[in-house]
Amino acid sequence: MNALKKVSLFKDLSDAEFKELEPYLATESVRKKETIFSEGEPPEWFYLVLSGKVKVTKLSHEGKEIILEVISPTDIFGGVAVIRGFPYPANAVAMEDSSVLKISRKNLMRLVDRFPNLMYCIAMQLGDRMKSSYDSLKNIALERVESRIAALLLKLAGKVGVETKAGTLIDMRLTKQDVADMVGTTVETSIRTFSKFRKQGLVGESDGRFVILNKDELSTLSS
Repeated sequence: MNALKKVSLFKDLSDAEFKELEPYLATESVRKKETIFSEGEPPEWFYLVLSGKVKVTKLSHEGKEIILEVISPTDIFGGVAVIRGFPYPANAVAMEDSSVLKISRKNLMRLVDRFPNLMYCIAMQLGDRMKSSYDSLKNIALERVESRIAALLLKLAGKVGVETKAGTLIDMRLTKQDVADMVGTTVETSIRTFSKFRKQGLVGESDGRFVILNKDELSTLSS
């Protein structure tokens, strides 16, 4: 639990306050591809990723999975549904073996009354998430596929990027299908776009992960 005190959600709590909070926290391990919650289910738990990656998805009318967001360590999910009391609006599925922290809805309501700053931190994260979702939807509606994929790679680099000698490694295993689902295109178009990016020296791959080789050019392409 000492590591949790470094998470932005809890960092402003004193040792005594965190000790008071601790009994309300539970951890759960989830396997790759395991569903954490499904669209339409009651909002029983508020979640935070401790390790691994979780994707938030919806199904199109044709039954195609659309990835709305990738949740990385210290990010929260399920928050809006829990706070507002309506069913989960999407699905949450582990992209890899992961560990999550969870707080029941009943306990969360008690805790935000007891620790108002906790509600402030949750609201800030939810606000950032909503802005990110708005930007993603705007890109899907207005931008070319190349720009959308470039913007997605830069966004992921900002969240889980690791600087290496070769470039910025996106420390997350993503398939071309995953990328296609996140930017609203077909896997064939995603494959063609990455092939073009490789030829232009913009993006490479290392051990199943994407590496941004030329961030400046990719930024120009995304704008």
